[in-house]
Amino acid sequence: MSTSATVSPGDLVYARGREWVALPSGGDSGWLYLRPLSGSESDIQILHPELEREPVRPATFAMPEITQVATQDAARLLSEALRLSLRRGAGPFRSTARLSFEPRAYQLVPLLMALRQPTVRLLIADDVGIGKTIEAGLILRELMDRGELERFSVLCPPHLVEQWTQELLEKFDIDAMAVTASSAARLERGLLDSQSLFEAYPYTVVSLDYIKAERRRDTFARACPQFIIVDEAHACVGTHRGRQQRYELLKRLADEPERHMLLLTATPHSGDETAFERLLALLNDGFSPAAFESEAYRKRLARHFVQRRRIDVTSTNWGEDNVFPEHKTTEFSYKLNAKHLAFHEAILEYCLGVVQGAGTSEQNRRIAFWGTLALMRCAGSSPAAALRTLRNRLADEPERLEEQVYDEDGEEMDAFDVEPGTGFEDRPQLEALIKQAEALVADKDPKLSAVVDLLKPLLEEGANPVVFCRFLATADHVAQGLRQAFQRSFPNLKVEVVTGELTADDRRQRVEEMAADEHRLLVATDCLSEGINLQELFDTVVHYDLSWNPTRHQQREGRVNRFGQPADTVRSILLFSEDSAIDGAVLEVILRKAEAIKAATGVTVPLPEERGAVTSALMNAVILRNRKPAQLTLDLNLAAASKELDAMWKDAEEGERRSTTIFAQNALKPEEVLPEWHKWREILGAPEQLERFVYRAMNRLDAPLESKNGVVHAYLDYLPQAIKERLDGRNLNGPLRITFDKNRVAPHTEIMTRNHALPSILAESLLEGALDPQGSVLEPLGRMGAWPTQGVAQLTTLVLLRLRYKLHVHARKARLLLVEEADTLAFEGLSETFCKAGEAARQLLDLESTGDLPEAAKQRFLAQARQRVEQNLTGAIQAYAQQRAEQLQADHLRVRETKVEVSKVTVEPVLPADIVGLFVLAPAGG
Repeated sequence: MSTSATVSPGDLVYARGREWVALPSGGDSGWLYLRPLSGSESDIQILHPELEREPVRPATFAMPEITQVATQDAARLLSEALRLSLRRGAGPFRSTARLSFEPRAYQLVPLLMALRQPTVRLLIADDVGIGKTIEAGLILRELMDRGELERFSVLCPPHLVEQWTQELLEKFDIDAMAVTASSAARLERGLLDSQSLFEAYPYTVVSLDYIKAERRRDTFARACPQFIIVDEAHACVGTHRGRQQRYELLKRLADEPERHMLLLTATPHSGDETAFERLLALLNDGFSPAAFESEAYRKRLARHFVQRRRIDVTSTNWGEDNVFPEHKTTEFSYKLNAKHLAFHEAILEYCLGVVQGAGTSEQNRRIAFWGTLALMRCAGSSPAAALRTLRNRLADEPERLEEQVYDEDGEEMDAFDVEPGTGFEDRPQLEALIKQAEALVADKDPKLSAVVDLLKPLLEEGANPVVFCRFLATADHVAQGLRQAFQRSFPNLKVEVVTGELTADDRRQRVEEMAADEHRLLVATDCLSEGINLQELFDTVVHYDLSWNPTRHQQREGRVNRFGQPADTVRSILLFSEDSAIDGAVLEVILRKAEAIKAATGVTVPLPEERGAVTSALMNAVILRNRKPAQLTLDLNLAAASKELDAMWKDAEEGERRSTTIFAQNALKPEEVLPEWHKWREILGAPEQLERFVYRAMNRLDAPLESKNGVVHAYLDYLPQAIKERLDGRNLNGPLRITFDKNRVAPHTEIMTRNHALPSILAESLLEGALDPQGSVLEPLGRMGAWPTQGVAQLTTLVLLRLRYKLHVHARKARLLLVEEADTLAFEGLSETFCKAGEAARQLLDLESTGDLPEAAKQRFLAQARQRVEQNLTGAIQAYAQQRAEQLQADHLRVRETKVEVSKVTVEPVLPADIVGLFVLAPAGG
């Protein structure tokens, strides 16, 4: 064999002293892509036959030999190692074996929707914490493994860049490059003048605020990959300042009809019809809310739009009753003491004077409103925050006060938890207010005392709370106060503070370091309300400061109350003062309205886009709550603004009602998805099977797992040197705390999944040792065995198979993929027709043995079984492989719901099948 022309994917060849499986070459003429027959994906080699010293020649998969006989335990280990080693799954979901977690059934819905579209355009609007990132990653990984995309970009707010890169790597085995203002210059060094960063790095996670600038936007649009994920998509379609550039970029990308786009948002509709229409237009220019009345239109749009609330997921139809913890929400009110009440009233008096003195200029009045609300908000947060704001005096950018007041995410380099300047000019009253604030900073704080009273019983119950503050000064003030309050009563309590003063890496590190402490209390600003998941370490959220954007409360709680939270119950507590004019106004104008909408629709809506009406309504509520002259509200026309805002809230509620009910009737039902999920689990193997394999494998290698105080310890140093070296290459060494229960994860504990380095390397090493016993440093498992059991009535032969298939994808670009699966056939007596197949046959390996067979009988049974397979069962095995190929092809076509415009798939078996193991079960006493 002098060239690769006679080698096709799936063929076995002999080269460089060992056997290999030929893989698709990707069009590289003459070159062979080979994976060792007994190796893993990481051992793939590329060679050219004409450059080899020895000819590349055909090879065959060797039948099992009787020279190395397996015990029943070794046979089960071989079966499990074979399944866990396969990474090129044959099922309709190609990505199955590449994931480090088991997706839930409802998370497959967007994937099934995507596979039924020639160009993927989806709006995934699931509730916070349900798993939009997982759902998007499943689609991404699947299309990559199908060979349908080679490059992608995730576009997201800057504070989510690190979370995305980490999730893609840890859950989907995708190493993406983070592109932000701070990293782009470094990445561009060394590139050719004509080369784009996005051409040099095929997988990228990109900060929207970095890429939206006109010069970068044009560069990105020219080199943009064909697959785009947009996180927090609602923040890209609004009509107010700061979002127009984002929308212009996305619209330009969406205008390319063959570009795949996934839009992710928990709040698709905020009552702004223009923004909602823009969002839908990114899916298709023909989509518009105006056409909702048409049933045909709704069905067409529903193929691109999925929105589930938690109650939708936890319904009995999905069987996910316990996937999320119980969420208990409460409120805790406190009273201001005389000094703090006097300070609040002085601040209010001063602010109203500023508003009245703003004159008739619309811009001056608007800035006065924002500065007033900013100062009152800081005063309500803490004396420390008020003092810092009063000292700031003039705002550097008065026009940016609005986004600071309403908790909008700042630009990439901003710390949005910094206390704002008020935009006020110097006035004599300011000095008096500063002196008041300075005195209060050193005095007893009734708000801090209230949170101490609130937290004490929770800490006694073992809770691990996160206390969210709005401003830097407040967070530091609260953290210091809580340390002092609890240092005696809770000496082992770790109290830590995380604010925007820390870099993203430092924030993550500070949180992760708390895992070493059994009792934890974290004080944080909203720099942690997005970007770092906290569910593994914390179970309680306290809103120390009311957010003025309802979705911010949802985001705070969503860091803790989300998929994967080990606690049975998560608490959320809203802290406010009934004496505070600003707290009362925010509750009345914003938060109570949003709560009512959520109660009616199940969805938290964001603050209406028209912030002028919100600002005026808040001012109106503040004035009325303090019984100020009614004439002031009339002069400023604030009452009209309040009515306008009420109408906006009503529009938001109606919008959410429509978007959640219109598509529900057209969504994929559990009965359509659950069969595919069960097939997925069958391919992966149940979690308990993985647990059993790891325990058995570690025992066989003289490094048994040990359970201490409910935590499983794996002592990797006891493993054979060859395995230790491979684990060390994956940064695993020394004692390792592990768990097989993804819903109960103790600190510093790693979840075992089939793609975790430990089970992966154990499986690969054991399989390699069995298939190549001469080259293995481990004691080979053996590929043949016989034992007696009461579970069979007659002699039963089990054939452990590795089936390989050529999967042809017929689309715009034809592709050929090599896929594999592990399977088992059972033959009774002398029958040439198998009696069981698949999992039913594999389970026969678990039938309890009644002892051992005499050596002569064992040898006779094994010799006869080997002869039968070679002479009589080859036809049945080949027929089964063909039958499986036809079934797999039907599965692929069913999942894709194939139409003319969607790619078709044909599946062809590679024959003969690889017989990995051969085992005989003899009737006990027979």
